[in-house]
Amino acid sequence: MENPTVPGEVLRQRGLRLEYFTVGWNVIEAVVAIAAGAAASSIALIGFGLDSIIETASGAALLWRLRQRGEFEAAAESRALRLVGMTFFALAAYVTFESVRDLRGGQRPEESLVGMLLAAVSLLVMPMLGFAKRRLARALHSRALAADGMETIVCAYLSFALLLGLGLNAWLGWWWADAAAALAMVPFMVREGLEAFRGEGD
Repeated sequence: MENPTVPGEVLRQRGLRLEYFTVGWNVIEAVVAIAAGAAASSIALIGFGLDSIIETASGAALLWRLRQRGEFEAAAESRALRLVGMTFFALAAYVTFESVRDLRGGQRPEESLVGMLLAAVSLLVMPMLGFAKRRLARALHSRALAADGMETIVCAYLSFALLLGLGLNAWLGWWWADAAAALAMVPFMVREGLEAFRGEGD
């Protein structure tokens, strides 16, 4: 339930600030992750960077949705929720293709200290941001914001999987852990994409 002591416009502005932070953070994260992943030939790290790009698109959709008023708001909510669902499916398809290709080809990524540091920082930031979005989504009765918040929480899981895969490769030489960690992300992406579309149809 929306807190009656907090005006709806104040809650909406909080949402906008969260989404501006999301977009800014993910742009930086994407640049660092893709550059580090290319240097280390790490599909998990590159996939993490592409996830950041997709999250940027999701954040942009929510910025558009939160700016809508009156009769346009319901349509904006539906479209934003559908777009968030599509971003989950796009990421799942890319990570699956690249991970299977690398496992079959025996692609051996190099160590990436930058990648591990990025994953560790993201693991701290993303859960706080995601849960803040989910709480605000309940107050605003926004399924689109709730789905976007879950995508941010999934990013925290991706950060953990990435850190695990890069760490096992660096410390134990388990080259396959990188691609396996990326594949472990896929079921979560598909599930959240389906839930977004189901929510859009309710």
